[in-house]
Amino acid sequence: MTLLTFHTDGHVLTWTGDGEYLRIEPWGKDSIRVRAAQMHDVENPAWALLDMPEHDASHVSVSIDEEHSTAQLCNGGIVIKAEASYDVYGGSGYEEPRCELSFYKKDGTPLFREASRGGSLDLHARRFKPIIGGDHAVTVSFESPANERLYGMGEYQQNVMDLKGCTLELAHRNSQASVPFVVSSAGYGFLWNNPAVGSVVFGKNRTEWKADATRQIDYWVTVGETPSAIMEHYADATGHAPAMPEWGLGFWQCKLRYWNQNQLLEVARGFKKRGIPLDLIVIDFFHWPYMGDFRFEKEFWPDPKAMCDELHDMGVKVMVSVWPQVAISSENYAEMKANNLLVRADRGEDIGMMFEGPSQFYDATNPAARNYVWTKCQKNYADYGVDAFWLDEAEPEYGTYDFENYRYYAGPNQQVANVYPREYNRGFFEGQTNYGREGEIVNLTRCAWAGSQRYGALVWSGDVGSTFSDLKAQITCGIHMGMAGIPWFTTDMGGFHDGDINSESFKELLLRWCQFSCFSPVMRNHGDRSAIQADGTMKEIITNAAGEHRSPSGADNEPWSYGEDVERIMVKFIQIRELLRDYMRELFNEAHETGHPLMRGLFYEFPEDSAAADIADEYMLGSDLLVAPVVEEGARVRDVYLPGDENTTWTDLRDGTVYTGGQTISASTPLDTFPVFARNGHDHGLIGAL
Repeated sequence: MTLLTFHTDGHVLTWTGDGEYLRIEPWGKDSIRVRAAQMHDVENPAWALLDMPEHDASHVSVSIDEEHSTAQLCNGGIVIKAEASYDVYGGSGYEEPRCELSFYKKDGTPLFREASRGGSLDLHARRFKPIIGGDHAVTVSFESPANERLYGMGEYQQNVMDLKGCTLELAHRNSQASVPFVVSSAGYGFLWNNPAVGSVVFGKNRTEWKADATRQIDYWVTVGETPSAIMEHYADATGHAPAMPEWGLGFWQCKLRYWNQNQLLEVARGFKKRGIPLDLIVIDFFHWPYMGDFRFEKEFWPDPKAMCDELHDMGVKVMVSVWPQVAISSENYAEMKANNLLVRADRGEDIGMMFEGPSQFYDATNPAARNYVWTKCQKNYADYGVDAFWLDEAEPEYGTYDFENYRYYAGPNQQVANVYPREYNRGFFEGQTNYGREGEIVNLTRCAWAGSQRYGALVWSGDVGSTFSDLKAQITCGIHMGMAGIPWFTTDMGGFHDGDINSESFKELLLRWCQFSCFSPVMRNHGDRSAIQADGTMKEIITNAAGEHRSPSGADNEPWSYGEDVERIMVKFIQIRELLRDYMRELFNEAHETGHPLMRGLFYEFPEDSAAADIADEYMLGSDLLVAPVVEEGARVRDVYLPGDENTTWTDLRDGTVYTGGQTISASTPLDTFPVFARNGHDHGLIGAL
């Protein structure tokens, strides 16, 4: 009787031993999926992945070498080798079956391998730690190249480009979106296909992925000669972003909230009167009576259809904010609670948040709940002419991030929490598609998980501060979000918190952020602006006719709110955005077709230039434009590294000066402009516009 427990079934390789079930199979071009479970066979939730993509069966081979207790699966450019053993180790005194995995390129170049047993250390690369009466906490450890550089993982508020050496929480928070796909300079991409709360450590000596509670290990690996090839494989495996509609290419206007219909229309009329291009205007939160009502409050929004009709006649699209909270006082709370459409707390009061009153989140992992919410929004928004939705609070943002205290239709929060924002977006995407909006769907959202891109998710970076350090962090946030497969990205221009419209320091920050936003995937003005009046009070304290409190409006946030000098410069960059429209359309189409990000670290276009690998304050917008934002207050000059070599040229779009690649130059940065360079003459008609 053989003790070797490798088996094949078509192109699938399996192994069993010591209670573990291991399954390895091809999953798309040059890609492999690995799953492992303890005391039950592997299960089939897709999580981030689509159904198995097509792959060329002629490039797949599976072999078992019984003499050497090894097996191998090859799928195009990737090879996984499995080595089984059945030995006595440690103090157990009995034979213990093991199987260790190693990953290679087809030419034999090693990529990474599971961490070794370590001799007498008797370590387990795949560790299942039992949860008493439940499933397992798992840790998967790999030995990876010490000198590799890592990019992706979504949005973490840090000014770090190369993630090697970082420890990251696998959980969502306001301004943190955990999207667990990482691209290595060694030529592979790795997806942790598990929505559990956990962590990852990209150490020099090992990489460790952890899930606090889960049913199984599940990850996907792909290889490619360039970062772009890896991103193409990833998009095929997890889904492509839709095509961006035309109105996503221009300027979007918002403030903390326009609190009534006339105020909103007057702002749109102000743009048209001044000849300032405007593609979309946003009606933000608390336009409803209570959270979870999913409708306009009639006192302040008496005729939404007439409002939308007028805005459409101006050529302006309309977006409304939707929050997933359902207040206990909402007209829909009792019905949703009775039909199990809400998230449930496992202990204590069944409350998820207390902002503007106690509430609980609707359960976006429940198909019935998604349908309920979309049906309300269709009737109360889309039928009036609302074009798009702002899916705020998408993490969701619990009052306290006590992840283990909540339970969803899809499972305990600790096991499935990270899938919530994707399912939230999915409900609206599928509803809008069935409503006939296919090709016109863009939903602004504050969080995402792997696969969110296929549901039209435009991720913004959350409620970040109004500081230059926050501005600087948005560069790496945008790059890493793109490398995690989410190409649609935006920020609150000027930051969200504490921007005083009368402060000269804030005005400078707003202009620098406006310049950055102009050369971002979506140019969008938003923030909670403040303006203390002479008597020390805030502007516009709002109540309804009955004298009940309504959420404040915040100070003005239109380009003309900041004085003539600021308005002139903001309008200049809004008009430059119009000049960029053709190029942005090209980039969004490329993202749709290939999965390539719009914002790219210099490493993406110049993987052979080691000097470009870790630059965190510049980026490429597509393949043609190098953008060098000004991220220090008072700076009127900054250094700019121009990647490439003597065969690469860079044209300063401000004056047409041409430089060769592979050098650092000192660029002037007066307040009304900043450095942008065109690669190899591809200036898109922008020379002199800046």
